[in-house]
Amino acid sequence: MRYALDDTIAAIATPVGEGGIGIVRLSGPDSLSILRRIFRPARGGGPDWNPRPRFLTYGHVVDPQTGQVIDEVLAVYLRAPFTYTRQDMAEIHTHGGFVPLRVVLTLVLAQGARLAEPGEMTLRAFLNGRLDLAQAEAVLDVVRARTEAGLQAALQQLGGHLSNEIQEARQRVLNVLAHLTALIDFPEDDVPPQDIVPELEQVARHLEDLLSRADRGILLREGVRVAIVGRPNVGKSSLLNRLLRHDRAIVTEIPGTTRDVLEETLNVRGIPVVVVDTAGIRHTDDVVERIGVERSRAAIAQADLVLLVLDASQELTSEDEAIAAQVEGRPAIVVLNKTDLPTRLTPENVPLLPEAPRVSLSAATGEGVEQLEEAIFELVTGGTVMPTHGALITNPRHKAAIQQALQHVRAAQETYRAGLPADFVTVDLHAAVNRLGEITGETVTEDLLEAIFSRFCIGK
Repeated sequence: MRYALDDTIAAIATPVGEGGIGIVRLSGPDSLSILRRIFRPARGGGPDWNPRPRFLTYGHVVDPQTGQVIDEVLAVYLRAPFTYTRQDMAEIHTHGGFVPLRVVLTLVLAQGARLAEPGEMTLRAFLNGRLDLAQAEAVLDVVRARTEAGLQAALQQLGGHLSNEIQEARQRVLNVLAHLTALIDFPEDDVPPQDIVPELEQVARHLEDLLSRADRGILLREGVRVAIVGRPNVGKSSLLNRLLRHDRAIVTEIPGTTRDVLEETLNVRGIPVVVVDTAGIRHTDDVVERIGVERSRAAIAQADLVLLVLDASQELTSEDEAIAAQVEGRPAIVVLNKTDLPTRLTPENVPLLPEAPRVSLSAATGEGVEQLEEAIFELVTGGTVMPTHGALITNPRHKAAIQQALQHVRAAQETYRAGLPADFVTVDLHAAVNRLGEITGETVTEDLLEAIFSRFCIGK
């Protein structure tokens, strides 16, 4: 990834496909001059056109070489520093088809702009001080949010809630580090004594409080993977359709209808849940069905939670027991399906997976499905998603950095209590400051920046 800030970049900022509007975005010192060369306002304009910043102007994009009209558009000039990147920017709002967007972008690039790298607009916002690194990462989380709760968590981070708490902890460590550095560098001066243990203990407890909310926050961002497993014809596909509230999987009375893994995402009380419907697990000589069975076994291994579906209208079979053995030791819920029929299995008389919760339902009628969703939510989150106070950690990278910072703070406390020289204590304090700085960007490396912003789409 290139880190130049003195050139002008351009990209399509809207998704590929047909729509009412598509946007070509420019950022850099030549944004206005490029816009002037290719845009003709309906009233006046040309090389001396002086647009009013942040106001849309109606007109046409015109090829300056041929005079050919490319598209009827709206254009806006955004003057630095009051822009997303804190540079001069321009946007051309074209018709939202692939061809007009591509032609306008090609024209912009021909006028001297460079095609933006993935995430380069947001990278410039970070490098120019408009966003810190945690806020920049939150931009991607906002775009990719799959539930309203996940969106709220991302917006909280974008608003600086996490950054403020990290900065507070980092500043406390820096204060202690400054005191110890004064003792080391000026031993002949009368530096007032200070017990650093209470201050470091407050930092440690602050970091532990942040970590206590991390797993729930990561759930909101990344979701949970749930595999629906069972022998053929117990109603797995019917259950998937009922959870989704629409028919996604083919359902017939013929065992073995599902021969591949189907994936869909649903919202369970704010948690993105990727539900995987698997082929019925049984011994089969059918080559295609056997491949589906193997994929079902792989789905069990990859799932965060397994729904073992049993046919409550029939006695347990050896196939049920064999599948339960494969699920043993994993988080699971035993689902007793087909309760709309005369039942032979109840939550009390099923010996399989004795530690797992039981839910009785009918995928055919929908009765009991809400109880299953509640059981999934309770098992995954412990009953709570959004915290009532403090920032929410939603990024595994942030969690790892805080864990490392906490370890260094604890190590510094132990070193100080052991009576070792101040130089030894500062080693861990420097490391803690650096780990916390990796979250907000004060101590970030180019490799880390490239890894983060390469995940963005072009134009953001």
